[in-house]
Amino acid sequence: MDFHFTPQEEAFRQEVRSFLAEHLPPADDREPETLARWNRALAEKRWIGFSWPREEGGGGGTLIQQFILKEEMSKADAPPLGSDFMGLQWVGPALIRHGKEDQKRRFLPDILASRTLWCTGYSEPAVGSDLASLQTRAERDGEEYVLNGSKIWTSAAHHAKWIFLLCRTSPEKESRYHGITCLLVSMQSPGIEVQPILTLTGNHTFNQTFFNDVRVPVNNRLGQEGEGWKVVMGALANERSGISESTEMERELEALKQLARRSRSGGRPALEDPSVRSEIARFETWISAMRLNGMRYLTNQLRGGHPSSETSVNKLMRGRIEIPMMELATRLLGNGAQEGGSWQERALTFHGTVIGGGTPNIQRNIIAQRILGLPKD
Repeated sequence: MDFHFTPQEEAFRQEVRSFLAEHLPPADDREPETLARWNRALAEKRWIGFSWPREEGGGGGTLIQQFILKEEMSKADAPPLGSDFMGLQWVGPALIRHGKEDQKRRFLPDILASRTLWCTGYSEPAVGSDLASLQTRAERDGEEYVLNGSKIWTSAAHHAKWIFLLCRTSPEKESRYHGITCLLVSMQSPGIEVQPILTLTGNHTFNQTFFNDVRVPVNNRLGQEGEGWKVVMGALANERSGISESTEMERELEALKQLARRSRSGGRPALEDPSVRSEIARFETWISAMRLNGMRYLTNQLRGGHPSSETSVNKLMRGRIEIPMMELATRLLGNGAQEGGSWQERALTFHGTVIGGGTPNIQRNIIAQRILGLPKD
């Protein structure tokens, strides 16, 4: 791997930093009007959908430019690039790859302009992490599908206008991945009910979504009938490589160091305590490993390789350090663990993020089978 950047790439990094110096809103100002101004400034630069082809309205950014943009935005703790993360990260790329021209014209401009909000319908109550065992069904009725079933952990379903949904349109045959279809469903359709699921922090982020005889036009099918697994796996391959995650963790670690400098242990700053320093050094080592693994993933893509399973390594590593970091923070705060509520909220939140998108055991299975080539049994 070459860790050096070309003069053109460094010039782009300076362009991003100059943009942030001019347009980055204060950390305590995330009001709708402020975020709207932020998104307009990003749209003028074509940095919303930066990885999308220019002919589809995106920025046409190279992989290295995408990495630089994400890294600098993450370092600055900037608001998201656009308000519709799922639309930009998963739905848009899937439409670009599998959508018909009329579907692209219908959906892509609204995603780029933050005029809509998407959620995703993958997980179901009875199947756990085994996504391919989904039971939500859609039966063909003329030029419509009739959809019945439920999805769980549907983030932002209570705000979303559309859901990018997997369902079964025919029985399993030689493979349980057979007969799965991807549908684009309006959340305003009759027969949809959204019930909130509160998190440990009391926030309403997740939902269970029920579909009772919901009618979906056949024209809202993405890709061919029965090939939804391929569509969604391609979308999930657009998950971040782990580079920006490592930058986020570096920011969290720096905040933890500042806390250790302010806190007292035995009459001196806690950061001078050998046990605290040892824990922080361990976190720093793991985060450095995450970054290097993300760079390896990026290098593979630059050489023309397909998105690989190395992202599972970073997800597993992040799960190994997030909760211990928060536990150290709450120990340092002691009776002041409610300080602004921020560390307490992070500690509670990270218990969920560890299993979101695939539990640690799921990640270990992916690593064992797809990277190490070990048998399933």
